[in-house]
Amino acid sequence: MRFSAETEGVAQRLREGMAGGVLSFPLTSFREDGGLDLESYRTYLTAQLAAAPGTVAPGAVFPACGTGEFTALDEDEYRAVVEATVEIAAGRLPVVAGIGYGWAQALRFARIAEEAGADALLVLPHYLVGAPQDGLVEQLRRIAAGTRLPLIAYQRGQVAFTVDGLKQIAGIPTVIGLKDGHSDLDRLQRLTLAAPDGFLFFNGAATAEIQARAYATVGVPAYSSAVHAFAPEIANAFFTAFRDGDDTTMNKLLRDFYVPLVELRDRVPGYAVSLVKAAARLRGLPVGPVRAPLTDPSPPDLADLEKILDTGLGLVSAERHR
Repeated sequence: MRFSAETEGVAQRLREGMAGGVLSFPLTSFREDGGLDLESYRTYLTAQLAAAPGTVAPGAVFPACGTGEFTALDEDEYRAVVEATVEIAAGRLPVVAGIGYGWAQALRFARIAEEAGADALLVLPHYLVGAPQDGLVEQLRRIAAGTRLPLIAYQRGQVAFTVDGLKQIAGIPTVIGLKDGHSDLDRLQRLTLAAPDGFLFFNGAATAEIQARAYATVGVPAYSSAVHAFAPEIANAFFTAFRDGDDTTMNKLLRDFYVPLVELRDRVPGYAVSLVKAAARLRGLPVGPVRAPLTDPSPPDLADLEKILDTGLGLVSAERHR
């Protein structure tokens, strides 16, 4: 690939980060009245980015993305969240801000993120409508033309690239990678084989640890971790086992923590974010409620979540004291 020196520098930092730790997608803190709670966000994120003894720091941080309720933020709130993230990250790891909607609105957020000091952008799936490959490619071309920041495309929902589409977006000078949320490993293998050298891929499936080993078989070992948003100890324990090929520990965590969490997540639409935020509150983290149209978990589901979380933390504690 022929990137500019600046774009290649960001790509290399992400490449190294993705090899050395999970990708962190922090929650956005709201008050009970629904307003942005920036100070609580700063407190929460500082803790999220601090590597506890015996753990690894995140490879990169992705503020205001899906877990961070990007679509619930107005432009002023978005700016405040990205600025705070850049300040707290302090150059220690790349900051990749979420952008989305149609290309015109995405560019408004891209320019804010650029001014706020973000290193790159994750282009979330556009709103509602399906589109042909030419349109998906043109969407990225339009965004790339309006910002100097490197772009990572996110295929999920109504966005899915063909091999030809992937080759076209990889030819855009600032498009450096693809996050996959479809979990179609046949298609993904074809995309990785068609991509130019140095193009980044990572596993963006919901609760990505469930499929981490499967993704790795097609050359995509890097993954995002929603669990890191509320239990970095568990996320780090799984990542370490995954990195080291420790199937016994991975299977134990998957069987007793991740699979029950996914089964609970699948009960209600939106729980992929709502449960993460509820689990963070159970840990005493200052993240507040979700914003509508998401809803917080029901009392019975919250009780089940607490049991699952206690089990996961117990597994990690037992592993440490073996």
